[in-house]
Amino acid sequence: MSFGRLERTQSPQPMSEINMTPLVDVMLVLVVIFIITAPLLASSIKLDLPKTEAAKPGEAPKFVTLVVDKSGQTFLNDQPLDLLALAGKLEQTAKTNPETEVQLRADAAVPYGRIVEVMGTAQKAGLNRIGFVADPNVPGAPPTAPKGAS
Repeated sequence: MSFGRLERTQSPQPMSEINMTPLVDVMLVLVVIFIITAPLLASSIKLDLPKTEAAKPGEAPKFVTLVVDKSGQTFLNDQPLDLLALAGKLEQTAKTNPETEVQLRADAAVPYGRIVEVMGTAQKAGLNRIGFVADPNVPGAPPTAPKGAS
């Protein structure tokens, strides 16, 4: 005795893949929420800070230009100085701001010993940040005309 049909219809198979659309929608909503609330979190406490002369905003580090020409003459910020006067000026600069950078520009014909002597003077004065300035032209490339020359 059979009740019903012998043929069985198959039921729909379960879905085995994740639907990414709702996940992407939720993530976009979260990104929008973070974008809106991030500026509010930066300064949430309002203060009226006391005023004082000691609290000054940090200054950008200063620099001085030290030039040694072909003859070995030294110039500090385009003023010619001998080594003794240069040491005095650099010591004053170091007392004012010990983080001052010395930008050293030396002619290619200056002997190495003279450059080391000038560097030693700067370091003895207390200025240890020394940057060497060079021409950006690549060796072997045709030289560029100086500014103002035609």
